[in-house]
Amino acid sequence: MFKAAVLTVSDRSARGERPDASGPVVAAMLEQAGYQVLCTGLVPDEQPQIEAELCRLSDQLGADLVVTTGGTGFAPRDVTPEATIAVCQRMTPGIPEAMRYASMAVTPRAMLSRAQAGIRGRTLIVNLPGSPKAARENLEAVLPSLAHGLEMLSGVQADCAAHPAP
Repeated sequence: MFKAAVLTVSDRSARGERPDASGPVVAAMLEQAGYQVLCTGLVPDEQPQIEAELCRLSDQLGADLVVTTGGTGFAPRDVTPEATIAVCQRMTPGIPEAMRYASMAVTPRAMLSRAQAGIRGRTLIVNLPGSPKAARENLEAVLPSLAHGLEMLSGVQADCAAHPAP
């Protein structure tokens, strides 16, 4: 069982002006898929705070997977992708490419997502959009393949041919 953490990035939710709607959706999806959700968190759209929390969740908490929701658009304060890039040693461009591809079947606005994914140590970090609907759709697009990537990252499984695609 892989350990996951969910981090919502939202100024309004961090200020208590609106409830976090996406984080609980993402956490429930991960639990349904067999992940142990260690924690959920909430930070404002401040790059240093996002970076610090991503580092804490990977380095101290030891999450295998950190999923963020929010801050992936074009708004001036949407800096989740920059924070993710700053803390990752290796980027995994296929994950956000797959999410955008799947989302394009739903809305042409999917191309506006700046979501990133990358590896920090032995942790995979994946950015999702902030709306609950978009977060669900994007996670559904990649969730079946993430476990294999996490197996490879942990050293448990290094042979892609030994693990057929879903």
